[in-house]
Amino acid sequence: MGLGWQELLIIFLIVLLVFGASRIPDIARSLGKASREFKKAKDNIVKESEEMMDASEKLAEKDLKEEAESEKTDEPDKK
Repeated sequence: MGLGWQELLIIFLIVLLVFGASRIPDIARSLGKASREFKKAKDNIVKESEEMMDASEKLAEKDLKEEAESEKTDEPDKK
């Protein structure tokens, strides 16, 4: 359930009455900056988690290779 145009108009009028017309651009600017900072932080978290997953996968592959090689050297020759 979303907001219709009537609800948005009422909210805008309440904001206009509470803060005044001169403060609305400042509030909008502050909200824009906050939104950009939030998106930037979210993107950094996603990037770091992807890097950690990649490093974890590489380490797991390395461990599997080392385990397979050690099993090859531990097996006696079957002739």
